[in-house]
Amino acid sequence: MKLLASLLMAAALAVPAAAALAAGESPTTAKPDLVKGEASYSAICVACHAADGNSTIPANPRLAQQHPEYLLKQLQEFKSGKRADPVMQGMASTLSDQDMRNVAAWLASQKAKPGFAKDKDLVALGERIYRGGIQDRQIAACAGCHSPNGAGIPAQYPRLAGQHADYTVKQLMSFRDGKRANSPQMNDVAAKLNDREIKAVADYIAGLH
Repeated sequence: MKLLASLLMAAALAVPAAAALAAGESPTTAKPDLVKGEASYSAICVACHAADGNSTIPANPRLAQQHPEYLLKQLQEFKSGKRADPVMQGMASTLSDQDMRNVAAWLASQKAKPGFAKDKDLVALGERIYRGGIQDRQIAACAGCHSPNGAGIPAQYPRLAGQHADYTVKQLMSFRDGKRANSPQMNDVAAKLNDREIKAVADYIAGLH
């Protein structure tokens, strides 16, 4: 009887785990909690990224409406040091993976505010590169991965629309110079762009919506 009871208990415990695996979830990973995500965000992130994720500081990225999978990946790589940034590494080190999932899900639920381009002389060049690339230098169009309107592709490529130009310039230059090494594809693309082209693309992206 004891053996039969043990077998029945094991079977009962296996049912929810099997259901979670069938749904593509890990049985040890809880679903994101938006309430906890907002609490963690408010305690750690709000000073640099604003209350709703729409940073007003040009050097700090806008995070509202970003794909949660991308945000989770960046936070994990800040924590591990794969993406080098001493400030963000310190912040991310205080978060567990579940905390990161919660924060990422909450940010994804926030509405992104539109940005705007500033440099009329450069925005036309930025549009050409973003939409068509530079064929004779084998520079791929940004739109191919980040979509024509900058919405990105969930779980693969981040949303760019409305991002601060200053932040985008810094990231593209970091990719180009090898200071940011957590995306080989972006290292390859940015390596072929000069300063003027980087600024042009960043300004065009800022005005996408």
